[in-house]
Amino acid sequence: MEELISPPEAQAIHDSINRTTVPYPRCSVKALFEQCAEKRGDAACVIYKDEVLSYREINQLANGLAVRLRLLRVSPGHTVGISVGRSVELIISLLAIIKCGAAYLPFDAAWPDELLLSTFSDAQCEVIVASDVSGLSLRFAQCRVVEVSRRELEPVAANPGVDVMGEAIAYINFTSGTTGRSKGVQIQHRSIARLVSNASYAKLDEQTVLLHISPVTFDAATFEIWGALLNGGICVLYPSKTLRFSELGHVIRQRAVNCVFLTTALFNAIIDDATDAISGVRTILFGGEAYSDRHVRKALNSYGSGRLVHVYGPTECTTFATYYPVNRMPSADLPIGRPIQNTVLYVVTDGRLCRPGEIGEILLGGPGLSSGYLQGGSISRDGFAEFTIAGTRQWLYRTGDYGYLLMSGDLVFKGRSDDQVKINGFRIELSLVSRAIGEHPNICHNYVTVTDGTAGQKMVLAFVVARENCCDSGQVREYLRSRLPAHMLPGIVYVCDKLPLLATGKVNRRALLAMHHDYYVRSGMKR
Repeated sequence: MEELISPPEAQAIHDSINRTTVPYPRCSVKALFEQCAEKRGDAACVIYKDEVLSYREINQLANGLAVRLRLLRVSPGHTVGISVGRSVELIISLLAIIKCGAAYLPFDAAWPDELLLSTFSDAQCEVIVASDVSGLSLRFAQCRVVEVSRRELEPVAANPGVDVMGEAIAYINFTSGTTGRSKGVQIQHRSIARLVSNASYAKLDEQTVLLHISPVTFDAATFEIWGALLNGGICVLYPSKTLRFSELGHVIRQRAVNCVFLTTALFNAIIDDATDAISGVRTILFGGEAYSDRHVRKALNSYGSGRLVHVYGPTECTTFATYYPVNRMPSADLPIGRPIQNTVLYVVTDGRLCRPGEIGEILLGGPGLSSGYLQGGSISRDGFAEFTIAGTRQWLYRTGDYGYLLMSGDLVFKGRSDDQVKINGFRIELSLVSRAIGEHPNICHNYVTVTDGTAGQKMVLAFVVARENCCDSGQVREYLRSRLPAHMLPGIVYVCDKLPLLATGKVNRRALLAMHHDYYVRSGMKR
């Protein structure tokens, strides 16, 4: 246990921002959804393409699948893998697993077998719910694979007589780690309830119409699905595997979607190319990557105040941890704001709380915090720890992110510990380089990273998307020379048609580094 020193000024501002306690149900997702199904039986629950299913229909179909799973002895404490695309069957499958008291483990069938085998082993997963049974049955003979298809789903009126506690594990998300092995983040039922109940960052109630667009392997799906279904609202499933802005706008208008979450990269692309697509949305949440001044400013000009919310939160804290309503463009950095409901936040350096303006590591706590990594041991100890602050013991997560508090109490994000790289003895913050590039009037998007350069030296790389091919890499470098010190200039600037995105909507760094590697191969240079 580590005791943190609390200077009076630092303690005062942390006490102020951490007054976030509000009532929330500490019961299970199973209990909360079944309560909604009882109360909102005939109300629309899930919309997919032209199909609208009520709470009663979804609940009874999930009960039917739960009966099949219980025959396979799926019960509290078990983990069930799920590989079902965005569909009504996905929602039914998640609920069926929850109704058995088990935890769901989302995975992508395209992941390598070696990764999936270690994932299933770590989670002791012996049952998989999938839409493609044959492929998975051949690949993972040690698992029972249950097909979920509408033609075989039968409604059952009675809810399973399974008691699920709020402290039970609801799902496990596997996230990349610095150790090179994915870490299984265990999220409890009560943590989901904390995320979507009495929310401070968005209005979530029976009138909420939430768009589900993220892959279920991405923790944003937790908000998109349960934010609607545990509040009696409507979850609208984006119908296509590939996002098209014209279709996005059509779905939002047709279904009167009033709340969306967008990764920053996707938000920027929409603001550039399809501003009208989300113009009718009441609450537009965005975050997950470094923001762009220009895109936020344009969004404010287009949509006005009271609609944009900048959010932040690692998977370990159940999707969102802080929020900042963007009602005007600040003169300096855009904050990520204050803790959401039932969340505590501390900024710490050298064993003490930071005063306003002092940069330190962001620590998070509260009932949204994961109970630890599935693997436990040193992996959990490196991320989670018990601290004593002003005489009170608290279980907190070390995010590895850095920031500082403004006098207002809002938190400003200053990058990850691994965003600060050292090249030729100089410390460089990649986010500062990205921000300088983003100020170029002819650059739409950019991504800055670092890799090993020639002779094993690290090198800053910049990937940019220009407006109508109106600038080249040389012009970008010349522009940066007047804005950045020489040691911060990218070694190479690549001009791309677009930035490749992962299914989560985040920039695909691996694809960009492959482009860099191909450049070296073609040019005959040594890596």
